[in-house]
Formats: sequence, C-alpha cells, structure tokens
Amino acid sequence: MKNALLGAAALIALPLAAANAQSDWFTPGPTNPGFYIGAEGGLNWLLTSGSYQSQTGYAVGGKVGYDFVGPRLELESIYRNNQSSGYVLFPGGTAWVNGQINDLSVMANALYDFLPGAIVTPYIGAGLGIAFLDPSVSAGCTMCNTQFAYQGMIGIGFKATPNIRIDLEGRYYGTTNPNTFNNNNISLLLGVSYKFGQPEQVAPPPPAAAPSAPSFMVFFDWDRANLSQQALATIQQAADAYKTKGNARITATGHTDTSGPESYNMALSLRRANAVKDALVRDGVPATAISVVGRGESQPLVPTPDGVREPQNRRVEIVVQ
Repeated sequence: MKNALLGAAALIALPLAAANAQSDWFTPGPTNPGFYIGAEGGLNWLLTSGSYQSQTGYAVGGKVGYDFVGPRLELESIYRNNQSSGYVLFPGGTAWVNGQINDLSVMANALYDFLPGAIVTPYIGAGLGIAFLDPSVSAGCTMCNTQFAYQGMIGIGFKATPNIRIDLEGRYYGTTNPNTFNNNNISLLLGVSYKFGQPEQVAPPPPAAAPSAPSFMVFFDWDRANLSQQALATIQQAADAYKTKGNARITATGHTDTSGPESYNMALSLRRANAVKDALVRDGVPATAISVVGRGESQPLVPTPDGVREPQNRRVEIVVQ
C-alpha cells in the first residue's frame, strides 16, 4: 500500500513540476457549479498515546459533494485501520495486547479552492462528524464506540480533464477520547473525483484566411495598347486602392490573344502593361511602386486555338499588394 501511494504521488508530482514552467496552469479557467463524487485512499498514522503504539496503517473512503466554484461542501466517509499494541485492563489485571484499531467516520466537510477552474489549485478545508471506532486494541468489540469527530485538511488539486480532478492531501483527524487512548491521526491521501456538467472543451476557431490582394482588370482592342474610358476608370480604382493601403506595391501584367506571332505578342503585352503604369502614375501612384510584366499569349484567360482574336485575353491584370 505504501509503495503504491508513493508511486501515485510521484505521478501527480510530474505535472506539478512541469507547472513551474507553465504559469497558465495556475490561471483560473472556465468551470461550472455542480455535484461531484469521489474516492480516496492512502496512509494513516495513529499517533502514540500512553502505552499504545501503532504501525503505519491505511485509510480508504468516498465522498459526494457540491462545488460552488471556490467553496465546496461534501459528505465523506472514511475507514481507517492501524495495527496497534498496548496495555489493556482486564478483570484480573492488565496485559500487553497486540491488536488493531478500526475507525469509521462520517464527516461533513467545508473546503475552499483558491484557484477555481485552474489546472492546479491549492485548497484547505475542515470537517465535523461522528466516528465509530474500537475502544481498545483488544478483540471483541469492533467499532462499537461512538465519538464526536473533527478534522482539518490542506492539499493541492490537479484538473486532469474538465470533469476529473486528482487531489493530493495531508489531513489531521481526531475524535473525543474513547477512554483507553487519544485518537489523533495524520493521513496522506490521494483522491480522484468526477464532477458532473462541466463545460465542454471547444476547439479554437481556425485562423481567418489572409485577405486576398485587391485586383483589377482592363481590356484592349485588337492589336492596340491605348486605354478606353472604362479602362481609365478601372485604373483610377486601382490607384485609390493603393492609396488606401498606404505602403503597397502594384504589379501590372500584360496579356494578348493568340493571333499574331509570339514574339510580337510578347512586346504588345509589355506595351499594354506600361500604358497602365503610365496611367497609374498620372493618378498619383509612384512609378517606383509599380512593376510591369509581359506574358504575351502564354496565359490566356479563355483558352483558344492559335490565331483566335478572343477579347477577354487582350488584357492587363493589376494587383495591389
């Protein structure tokens, strides 16, 4: 039992040590009020009283409670067992007896989480109740003595999931005097609890797509590089978009249809791109902010066979970025 508890304590210590490098583990997060149930177990030390000497024992129990997000109230029952030895008074005298002390408590606890909703939170608590325990180490009367019980606890909680919590806790527990010994206990407990109705973890929304660069398109007559009124109005819109963005660049890419030789169309696409550049400069765009590219007939907007005078392929694309 002792080795199992130490192993479990080591497991919970790993995430707690990592928390030193992750301050957000101690940041209160979203959580809802709600009922919870749990189980706990660990080591129990019944302190020496008079002639009584006790070995390290164990404690195991369960609880049900309600979390108000910070304050918590719970009803808890724990069974404790310690192998003990001591002098027992018999009708014919006293005798040294090797036996055990059994103790079953039913407690009402009030606790407080200092960082509700955080992955790691310290907490404190206290409780009052009743205990049913052995009056001595001698056999024959098991948990037949009823006493008033009280306890105080301090611990640290680890939120494994929104619903599951693991607690590592140190506790003092005592009762009024059962006549033959003073019942004072120190316990080290590891507990796990399940809380109902917690908020679901929602994946963050995907990042918004980067806005596309504004683009504009002007068209030309066959074998021409002069600009129509409609083309000039479109170029003015591109200039306004540049001024709105502030620090930007403009790329003017010229194209032709598939009629005519490729070398001629390459030169024609450059003339069209430069005509657009000149118009942009007249509309207030610095010449140094404009790049011109000629693609000739290599990238038609509407694919056609060679020698086709397609109007939509005779164009300049303006991109502001």
